[in-house]
Amino acid sequence: MRFLLIPFPGEGNPAALTIGGSIARRADALSIRFEVRGIASKVEIPAAAEAPRRKARLWEDTCLELFLATADSGKYWELNLSPSGHWNVYRFTSYREGVREEPGFASLPFAVRIGPEALELSMELDVGKIVPEGETIEAGVAAVIRTTDGGKSHWALAHPASRPDFHRRDGFALTLPAIGL
Repeated sequence: MRFLLIPFPGEGNPAALTIGGSIARRADALSIRFEVRGIASKVEIPAAAEAPRRKARLWEDTCLELFLATADSGKYWELNLSPSGHWNVYRFTSYREGVREEPGFASLPFAVRIGPEALELSMELDVGKIVPEGETIEAGVAAVIRTTDGGKSHWALAHPASRPDFHRRDGFALTLPAIGL
C-alpha cells in the first residue's frame, strides 16, 4: 500500500519536499519504505553512525516515524528511525501515557540510502514481537524534517489536531490486516 505524507498546516514546505513510500504486511512481517524526495542541500541529515544503537529523542532532528496499534486497544508503539542509523521503539499504555522503551527489540536493522535529491529508508520488522498473531494493525506514518536553516516541519498521513501530534489514534490512518497466516 502506497502512502503520501502531508506537512502540518501552517508550517508549509520550505524545502519543497515530497515524502511518501509504501507499507505492507504478510503474517508477522511488516515492510516499510520511506522516500523523502527533493532534499538537495535544504534538509539536515544526521551523519551516519559508526555503531547504530537505541537512542532517545531522535525526533529532535530529521527522523522517520511509524506508529502501530491494534484495534480496540489503547496500547500502541512508536518507532523512531534516524537516517544516522540510530533507532528506538517505545510502548505506550494509552495516549501519551505509560511510555517505556519496548524490550522486544534489541535492534532495528534498516537500510538508509542518501543521494543528492533523495533519502530512502527501508525496514523489515517482525511485528510478531509486539502484536498478537492474527490482529489487525492500525498504522500511522510520520516524519520530522529539520532544515539546514534551523526550521522544522512535521509530516503525517493526517493532522487531526490543532498542533502536530503523531500520537493521536485518529491519525493512524492505515489498516494492515494479518494476511498469510
